Amino acid sequence: MKIYTKTGDKGTTALYGGTRVPKYHLRIESYGTVDELNSYIGLIRDQEIDTQIKESLIKIQNELFTLGAMLATPQEKETLKNGKERLNIPKIDSEYIQYLEEEMDRFNSLLPAMSHFILPGGHTAVSFCHVARCVCRRAERLCAALNDEESINENILMYLNRLSDYLFVLARKLTKDLQANEVKWIPKKL
Repeated sequence: MKIYTKTGDKGTTALYGGTRVPKYHLRIESYGTVDELNSYIGLIRDQEIDTQIKESLIKIQNELFTLGAMLATPQEKETLKNGKERLNIPKIDSEYIQYLEEEMDRFNSLLPAMSHFILPGGHTAVSFCHVARCVCRRAERLCAALNDEESINENILMYLNRLSDYLFVLARKLTKDLQANEVKWIPKKL
């Protein structure tokens, strides 16, 4: 597979199905931000953390590639002329979302109840979770804007919403596992 094709040298890129769009197109921004998120999740996975969590993160990274492929395929190009699906891979569905919810429930059962907002930080792994959470929220906002312009699969938005919550809960779980200090945000009174 040749990495450079030179087809994007004039500021356009091809979506799955062949349509060319500017590289700043909202669809490209959306799946580009999902790719950025995937890279930050790789940084979390590279930390000294529980093996089961690493395996979950690999699962999530694979799902983000699927989600990116779904975003790279405009709705009008999803089906080939012969009626078959262009994207011949399992799509993000409620099962993927349910997995994130179950993992959050499992983590939360091991954590103290939250009484305040929490300042990001305390350990590099925790900080990477918070950065990934913020990037995930940006991806969600971009996908919501894209959905307003041209309809996308609703599971994409639900998955990203749940994933950002998962990353927050994971940050708290890693804070506990790594014996880091969880700093509450307590605003000063005037």
